Amino acid sequence: MPTQTSTIFSLQAPKDISLNEIDAELNQIWQSYGITGENGGLPSATRATTFTLVVYEPEETQYLLAALGFYNGPIDGILGPQMAAALREVQKKNSLPETGTATQETLSVLREEFAKGQRNGSGGEHPAAGLNNSGSPRIADEIALRNPCRIIALFPLAGEDEGVKAQVSAYCPIQKQSSSTLICCEYITLSGTAAALERIGGMIPALLIGGLPKFLWWKATPDPNNGLFKRLAAVCNNVIVDSCNFNEPERELLRLEELVETGIPLADLNWRRLASWQELTAEAYDSPNRRAALKEIDRVTIDYEKGNPAQALLFLGWLASRLQWQPVSYEKESGDYDITRIHFIAQEQRQVEAELAGVPVADVGDIIGDLIALRLSSTNAQADCGTVICSETGGCMRMETHGGAQSAGLFQQVTSLSEQKAEALLSQQVQRWGRESLFEESLGVTANIFKLAN
Repeated sequence: MPTQTSTIFSLQAPKDISLNEIDAELNQIWQSYGITGENGGLPSATRATTFTLVVYEPEETQYLLAALGFYNGPIDGILGPQMAAALREVQKKNSLPETGTATQETLSVLREEFAKGQRNGSGGEHPAAGLNNSGSPRIADEIALRNPCRIIALFPLAGEDEGVKAQVSAYCPIQKQSSSTLICCEYITLSGTAAALERIGGMIPALLIGGLPKFLWWKATPDPNNGLFKRLAAVCNNVIVDSCNFNEPERELLRLEELVETGIPLADLNWRRLASWQELTAEAYDSPNRRAALKEIDRVTIDYEKGNPAQALLFLGWLASRLQWQPVSYEKESGDYDITRIHFIAQEQRQVEAELAGVPVADVGDIIGDLIALRLSSTNAQADCGTVICSETGGCMRMETHGGAQSAGLFQQVTSLSEQKAEALLSQQVQRWGRESLFEESLGVTANIFKLAN
């Protein structure tokens, strides 16, 4: 049996260098290889010529806790109750002071346990490694398959401030349809404490490729007061976040609205996950008679997987912005189902009521808070506006129990999408940049809903 050829060609494995040697090292990689492919008959290679992507990873503590099975919440860099409980569990197990914070002793234990797991073959990837099991940059895999680019990965580490460590590498995914040209991704990794990374923030813009689009994927919770965030956001064409990882979605969606108001061109990968729901909703009212019935909608019910209401809130914000509903009241009720009720005033002073329900599910998907089902209806029995839309996997059990499906004039199903993970959505997002007016309008309505609570 012939040996299977690797799908990744390593132009340069990760190499430790000093900060002021980064550009020279990248140039040396290409000079050594020969961009035209004349060295030893190697195929020609295309250098990063499309965009630069800066990726800010959350701090390492959550990665280590998750890899060792102590934590299963979002990797967002926030010391929330779940993370504090995980840290106390580690501390109790290792007879350390149970502070619930990432003390140096606790981090040493976590790193030692992680390293032991790797030696035994059971450990995952260290957050600062920047590589996956195939030896290629994990973030670049989805992107470099389509575009030659430069990726700058920033890894804030806990512990003592020992400055910033820099690595440079270059990888070329081999295209199945053609192996005559390699499309390569340059990869720069900078790791150190958050304070150390902020200190060298002034040099990062110089590493962005001039004249090409620049993206910032901020994987931690965006903080308008974070110096490094502000510096990078100011020079990038798009700042990309993923609200499915927010620990406190309401507060953090409000932060996104603050960023939009300051002029930052923001994109949310979680917003892209709503595209099919939006398309089916719009399609349901395409016919002239149903379009006229749109103004009769005064009841909205949205079910989502319990844990993060961001998708449900963004969808409701989109619907309200399109139909010109103004929020007037907002209340929450916790329990087996997390219930949120929002009242709007529509045109002609009609009252509209929306209910969002966080539904506990046995088989939680990869994306926290995915939509399960939605129902649009009217208290006017003569209105032809009833619509129920369900996910292929979640179904409409709760809608049917409440009689919604039977009274719906139209029943549709959202087909499961294979590319819902952040890396796949990111590879689509970098094909466009600038401000997204529809997202900003929807986020604005969502922010106005939250402000009612305050």
